[in-house]
Amino acid sequence: MKSSSFKINFILTGFLLIFCFACSNATSPVKSPNPWKDNYSEISGMENYKSWGTYNVHDPACLRIGDTYYMYSTDAIYFDFKNRPTGEKPKIPMGNIQVRTSKDLVHWNFEGWAFPEIPQEAKDWVLTHSDNKGATNIWAPFIVQYKDKFRLYYCVSAFGLQTSYIGLAESASPLGPWELKGSVVKTQRGDKMNAIDPSIITNAENGKMWMHYGSYFGGLYAVELNPETGFTMTADDQGHSIARRANLKKDNIEAPEITYNPTFKKYYHFSSYDPLMTTYNVRVGRADKPEGPFLDFFGNDLRDTINHYPILTHPYQFKNHPGWAGTAHCGIFANENGDFFMVHQSRLSPDNQLMVLHVREVKWTADGWPVVSPERYAASKQTKILKKDIEGTWEIIRIQDSKTDRKLEFGQIMRGENRLRTTEIDVSNIVVFCKDGKMKGSDGKWKFDAGKGLTLILKDETINNLIIFVGHDWENETETLLFTGLDQNGCSVWGKKIK
Repeated sequence: MKSSSFKINFILTGFLLIFCFACSNATSPVKSPNPWKDNYSEISGMENYKSWGTYNVHDPACLRIGDTYYMYSTDAIYFDFKNRPTGEKPKIPMGNIQVRTSKDLVHWNFEGWAFPEIPQEAKDWVLTHSDNKGATNIWAPFIVQYKDKFRLYYCVSAFGLQTSYIGLAESASPLGPWELKGSVVKTQRGDKMNAIDPSIITNAENGKMWMHYGSYFGGLYAVELNPETGFTMTADDQGHSIARRANLKKDNIEAPEITYNPTFKKYYHFSSYDPLMTTYNVRVGRADKPEGPFLDFFGNDLRDTINHYPILTHPYQFKNHPGWAGTAHCGIFANENGDFFMVHQSRLSPDNQLMVLHVREVKWTADGWPVVSPERYAASKQTKILKKDIEGTWEIIRIQDSKTDRKLEFGQIMRGENRLRTTEIDVSNIVVFCKDGKMKGSDGKWKFDAGKGLTLILKDETINNLIIFVGHDWENETETLLFTGLDQNGCSVWGKKIK
């Protein structure tokens, strides 16, 4: 598996156990069953759609309305051909854009589909400009509320082509019925950008509304919208460049998501790098205005054709689990207390076909960068954390860029190449935090301050202000302590206490 720069010296298990005893931890994880299992292949078929809940989720967008969270996602479905039922097929109300609701962000109800069919105007645009290719489903919806209306943005496209259509529908209810309003942005061969993956943000000071969108072709763009109509302020305007990458033959960028944090008075631009079934990962930049320019962790403009940081998610594997790939295309939102969350698809390894919803808490570093929990959200009860609580055995993951030489097609993996390679996944290492501040399993030390968080003092670097909180260990089905933060390279550092 992939090694990290954590300077961890692998030690015989028996040696570690001796030090575990010597460093006696003050608290231990508490058993707690998972609310649902990860492998849903037995109920993946259409006849089980009412039981999907967190299953078959791809490209999620979420909006809180009152005490309910509404989620909309691409109509992507895993088919388990080995276990498909035989005989007469049941009558199922298939549609486009999956819709779910939740009260607690843990348990989700599948409400059905937003549209009974792909809007004809969108299909006509794509098929006419792509030699009758594509327009087989709806991708990456986005939901926004404006006054007493709910606006559902959606996109229809053809894979590997720029013939794409972002449309708008409106309703008085987040569950519809939806009235089709028409096209917001359209693209075709020869355009610099690709009209997919919309995300809407409103300037907190002046009320100006912007749509960010785009993908592999030419990168990500922003265009101003008329708040009263939801369409572009100027007809046929395709906007201006926001983020891009250098080598479009292999370096994919897509799925912009924009949010505003009033504490730091910054707008945050999340995007997804690389192929969606394997090394998909989330990056972020920030700006003073929703239209940019957005800068990364090192002050580089996201329009510069380099890899940008921080990197928040990446394929990973804790022990006692096969791991996750495709951990990107995120939605960002807040609850009634102003706490932020990230939702994204993840694909269960090793085959990376099953698409499972991940909801993660978003934490904020002292200097205003978002980081995410190493584990999925399970509504864990928070308690005061003392220095003695941290003593014990931890699994730590260092999130890093993938090292891969795959052949790609339009930024995506070739057919049959969906399994991760050992250089493409970040795996955990065992470290013991001892009472005297030493770290066994590493040549470092640790310190904890209730106000500043956890500090790891390693041979070649110091990682400051790691945020510690209570969370759910899905791999071991326990409630435990977690930490998250960024190293000096702008890469996430994740940890969970296992004993």
